[in-house]
Amino acid sequence: MQGMKTFLLMAVMTFILAVLGNLIGGRNGLILALGIAGVSNLVTYWFSDKMVLKAYKARPLDPDHEIHRMTSDLAGKAGLPVPKVYLINQSQPNAFATGRNPKHAVVAVTKGLVDGMSRHELSGVIGHELGHIHNRDMLIGTVAATMAGAISYLGYAVRFGSGRGRGGQGNSGLLIIVAMILAPLAAMLIRMAISRTREYKADEFGAKVSGNPDYLASALGKLESWSKKIPMRGNPASSHLFIVHPFSGKSMASLFSTHPNTQDRIRRLKKM
Repeated sequence: MQGMKTFLLMAVMTFILAVLGNLIGGRNGLILALGIAGVSNLVTYWFSDKMVLKAYKARPLDPDHEIHRMTSDLAGKAGLPVPKVYLINQSQPNAFATGRNPKHAVVAVTKGLVDGMSRHELSGVIGHELGHIHNRDMLIGTVAATMAGAISYLGYAVRFGSGRGRGGQGNSGLLIIVAMILAPLAAMLIRMAISRTREYKADEFGAKVSGNPDYLASALGKLESWSKKIPMRGNPASSHLFIVHPFSGKSMASLFSTHPNTQDRIRRLKKM
């Protein structure tokens, strides 16, 4: 179900991009916008693991560490290559996965997660992160970001007067409003919705690979509570990577959030 929802959201974003690009700059404008957004996101996609690990001063765990052994066991159950495992020296319990494909994947956990979770809860969280690796969510996120970036670029092109309608005629005022505001906003909302669907899908994977949905459900309840009490030091731009939003204890408007409502995630897991 979540896979079909992702497909439909991507299809809507592709439609917006195609229509907007053709109206503003024709085929050449569309190709230029995709090229600019694609290059910037390709760099992020290829080097994201190194950049985020450096930003959080993560250190690799030895293969004999309990978390590394647990990750190795769960990856074996999931039929995945064993990812590199890193520890982040921060008190807030949290975790993320990154890497351009399953063979170049990383799972990072915070010290707070290791210290504050039971073994069963840890297996649920690590299973969730392995779900992101299995589902290639880094690639899906990069494609969505590229299309959203291209749509935003086309909006800026109109703003600065470079967009031209068919036949060389200037765009109407309505088209300018759509290009500058509505289309980029729609692209951003769709990108956030795609991010939320990938979290649900990773939850399902984590519940299955860990052996019990209650493990992850219990962990999510604790993570949500602690994220509001214990600050995370880092760049908010990386918030989408973590299993729960790490930088704000305040509720976020659901349409603009990269993460689903935690209580809804727990309810879904309980139904499993």
